[in-house]
Amino acid sequence: MVGLQFIGSGGFNPLWRGHTAYNQPVVNTFSSFRFCRVGQVATLLGVGIVLALSTTVQLRAQTTADAGPTVGRHGRILLILPFENRTGQPSLEWIREGSAQILGSRLESAGFAPMSRAERMYALDHLGLPQAFHPSRASSLKLAETLDADYIVVGSYITDGSGIIAEAQLVDVPNLRMSDAVTSHGEMRTLISVFDSLAWKLTRQIDPDFKVTEETFVAAGSGLHLDAFEQYILGITESDKAERLRHLNQSVLLNPAFPPVWMALGREQYADQQYEQAAAAFAKVVRNNGDDALEAGFFRGLSLVFSGDYTHAEEAFAGVARVLPLAEVLNNQGVALARGGKDGSPLFRQAVVTDPSVADYHFSLAVSLKRHGDRAEALTELAQCLRLHPNDSEALALQKTWTGVARPVAAKAPVVHPAIGSDKPAASAEVAGSLEEADTKADPLERIERNFDAAAFHQAALMMEEMDATRIAALPPRERAQKLSAQAHDYLERGLLLEAERLYQEAVAADGKVAAAHAGLAELRERDGDGKAARKEAVTSLELLPSVDAYLVLVRLDIAVNNLDEAQVYVVAALQIDPKSKAALELRRQIEAKKATK
Repeated sequence: MVGLQFIGSGGFNPLWRGHTAYNQPVVNTFSSFRFCRVGQVATLLGVGIVLALSTTVQLRAQTTADAGPTVGRHGRILLILPFENRTGQPSLEWIREGSAQILGSRLESAGFAPMSRAERMYALDHLGLPQAFHPSRASSLKLAETLDADYIVVGSYITDGSGIIAEAQLVDVPNLRMSDAVTSHGEMRTLISVFDSLAWKLTRQIDPDFKVTEETFVAAGSGLHLDAFEQYILGITESDKAERLRHLNQSVLLNPAFPPVWMALGREQYADQQYEQAAAAFAKVVRNNGDDALEAGFFRGLSLVFSGDYTHAEEAFAGVARVLPLAEVLNNQGVALARGGKDGSPLFRQAVVTDPSVADYHFSLAVSLKRHGDRAEALTELAQCLRLHPNDSEALALQKTWTGVARPVAAKAPVVHPAIGSDKPAASAEVAGSLEEADTKADPLERIERNFDAAAFHQAALMMEEMDATRIAALPPRERAQKLSAQAHDYLERGLLLEAERLYQEAVAADGKVAAAHAGLAELRERDGDGKAARKEAVTSLELLPSVDAYLVLVRLDIAVNNLDEAQVYVVAALQIDPKSKAALELRRQIEAKKATK
């Protein structure tokens, strides 16, 4: 499918995501593809709701009086260009792409929609610009006129002894002007933090009311080792396949908890037909449940099919379908069932209903129906396949074979001998032979969909997200704050600090008297290293409603400063609320151990 689409007067629409996107043709925004995909997503989510949220198809959800900040931010599309290397050191050239990756990740977590690397490469290529392009002020504005992005981020970096200084500017596309430059600096070993800080400053330029702290942006990247990140960037930019694999394998050894490198490694292994290894790599991404989890689940399913592990392949596709039951997923789930000796017809039917415009889905259903004895409907589906793809040689040959089976009486009319009263067809032996031959001849297998349509997944996921945001925005303030706090807690549990704080701040803005929001912010401030702010938020939370989470923040803060008596009081209070809390019991054990050593 397309990676970017021309909109209106010729601008690119960075809506469609996917690592193969830039190999595809450009189409007009009113193409049959878009209407097909909108129709498919409408089938999944409900036509009325999708029509009501049609602006999300354009990634331009407009903020309304009732809608919280979440809805408005998702319409802000950013193009982040690799920074210019002004150090004069070729060994630091990898930071060009690294800067775009870090900024993109943080800005996406902050609620914006940065274009992917594939989209950016596609855009520059179709504008006739080199991938190393670094625009001047004039060319930035020219690029802004061409691209359908709200902001373009340009920047550069230099070294200062053992340190690095990064500078960035925003091109405000609607107003065709450049912002004042923002800078960030630090030691080279803190390079990731330097760009995290820069991302926060850019976010504040775009949205001065953005309340997530700079410390949370920095903390979001604290678990990423610099040497592992460098190997990852080299692994996605290297032109030689063997070198790409070498760098990516080195990166996972250095930092196995970094999902993007597993995703990149899985793609390389899949392309190299190392299906068992690819399935294992994609599984690491799925377990993380991050932005790439659905794509990883899809390609894990394919890898397992090609490895012959049909049971786990079906489970992988089913896991994706539970979130977004798009046609390609349903079809492949049916294939996995069929290859395992089960009936995949119901899933092939769902795929055809979800997207009736794809010939392969009709072919798969036809083969499955024929295998399970429904020749009449199988012929109907095969005919539909050929209507959509008239030159499908395999389908044409299959129709010829099946037609001979389905209509044996058409060969010759019965002949009745007047003397002996025979009513057998003259060609009965010939027809019987034809039937036997067709029945014993193996039919082809159902067709598997190999291409992940990241565009449709992204579009459907965005619709679902916007639907949820709109639903929450319509709730009374207190209930809205409670829902946002619950979502934020899920992010916090997964270690997604920036996303968690963004929602906690929105919860407090909706209703500052929801204890869970303050408890969550207390834990975030604790992770940021701001003990004073953490204690304040925890106390506020406990004044509203006592909770284990808020008490445990105070316990940890007091243990850190060796205030064990106070810590013991708080841990006892936490255990009164939940006597089985593993975290509280472990902290009580730590307190007792520390006291015993005094």
